[in-house]
Amino acid sequence: MKIVGLVGAGHMGSGLGWALREGGHDVVTSVTGRSARTVALAREAGLRLLPRPVDVLAQADVVLVVTPPGAALDAAHEIAGLAAAPEVAARGTGRPLVADMNAVSPETVTAAADLITGAGLDFVDGSISGPPPTVRPGARLYLSGLRAGEVAGLRWTHAHPVVVGDRAGAASAVKMSTASVYKGLVGLMAQAMRSAAAHGVLEPVMADLGDGFVTPYEVALASTKAHRYIAEMREIARSQAAAGLTPSLFEAFAEVWSDIADRPLADGDPETVARGITADEVAGRLG
Repeated sequence: MKIVGLVGAGHMGSGLGWALREGGHDVVTSVTGRSARTVALAREAGLRLLPRPVDVLAQADVVLVVTPPGAALDAAHEIAGLAAAPEVAARGTGRPLVADMNAVSPETVTAAADLITGAGLDFVDGSISGPPPTVRPGARLYLSGLRAGEVAGLRWTHAHPVVVGDRAGAASAVKMSTASVYKGLVGLMAQAMRSAAAHGVLEPVMADLGDGFVTPYEVALASTKAHRYIAEMREIARSQAAAGLTPSLFEAFAEVWSDIADRPLADGDPETVARGITADEVAGRLG
């Protein structure tokens, strides 16, 4: 049974680790220097905690990188540096396969892949669609690259791997397209609620849009992750520019989420958001 390592054991990373542990894998990570919340999430997921990040690369057969989008290249730099450590280099051809699961553009994936492969490690591009399996089962894991099938072949539970090709960047292109809709719609709803509240018409606006669009809970939940969305919107803008489209729309969404990140609704963690939060409460805490 393969040992799976995690670089980044936050809300999503710990959720993926739990899904693999449920399948029978030994899942390892290091939480040295991380927040008390991350330590708690990793422990709750049943992950095996190692003293140092280099220990993860020294033990794992596959390493999943799950960081905020803005930290993806920093993580790649760190992994490339750790690959030269004696305890990792001594593994020779048995050194870990690295799968970057971050929400970044194909261009950023190329930069990360160059760092990882330049350090002598093989690379798989990945992305995640859906919440952590610990929150709601069913996340889709898109994977691409020559060894993508090996990551897909891990004993996943409560998550569904999908190989989309052998070209690194394809899996991230899927994420950039789907996230543009999911997070764009939530951003639109947040702005509509704020505008409606400012004009004193929040109640009829919410009645007109209905619960089938985006709920107040979903806006509140996204707001706690607004600081992560800023970089992700910029990655989407970069991806669209590479496709010959204007990046302006998602550069503007980056500004929207940047503003929301400074509002009281952004305080707290995703798991603390009350499911019964009302539109009035959301608009008030975004005001």
